Amino acid sequence: MDREFYKQHPNDTIWWVLHQGVKGLHEFSFDKKKVFNLFRDYPHELTDEQVAIFDAENPYWAEYFSDRK
Repeated sequence: MDREFYKQHPNDTIWWVLHQGVKGLHEFSFDKKKVFNLFRDYPHELTDEQVAIFDAENPYWAEYFSDRK
């Protein structure tokens, strides 16, 4: 599966992962090495620091998953 990393905003820390020909898969990474699945891994597989960064850069998803915290 071909994947491409991109940032929503130039100063963001988080890289989102685009999979060619795949819809509905939401993955992201902090270092382009370890990739997290938004629906499976957030926030339980992230460190407290990673959650804080993710929430600051993605307020929509932070609110969407607020019941998980």
